[in-house]
Amino acid sequence: MKKGKLIHNEISHTISKLGHTDGITIGDCGLPIPDTVKRIDLAITLGVPDFITVFDTVLSEQWVEEVILAEEMEIHSKHMYEKIILRLKELEKEQGNIIKIVKIPHEAFKKKTIETKAVIRTGECTPYANIILKSGVVF
Repeated sequence: MKKGKLIHNEISHTISKLGHTDGITIGDCGLPIPDTVKRIDLAITLGVPDFITVFDTVLSEQWVEEVILAEEMEIHSKHMYEKIILRLKELEKEQGNIIKIVKIPHEAFKKKTIETKAVIRTGECTPYANIILKSGVVF
């Protein structure tokens, strides 16, 4: 058994296959998932699991150099936006690099998910609680 925090085999396997700039999407329960992208569906019921728990767990395993958010999140879900920004600042300290934050309109965000290796669907019900994590390199 793995020693690390992340024990979900599909998520762990997907992260282990990522190359530089490859992305993974973590989405709320309403985010449309393109048929051509791997779906890792964790949603059990509304709110379970929550976005932040999944986000924190993925961050414990993935080296991140860039994130993409819907610009609407900062306005319509400010509390969630602030939690994400705080965690990214903590991750910058841990990794020793600056994480680029890109904000795009939600409609453009949904189209961008097709470029990611997988979409992890949570039970989150907070509007715009979606993020694309782009991998960096550990060297």
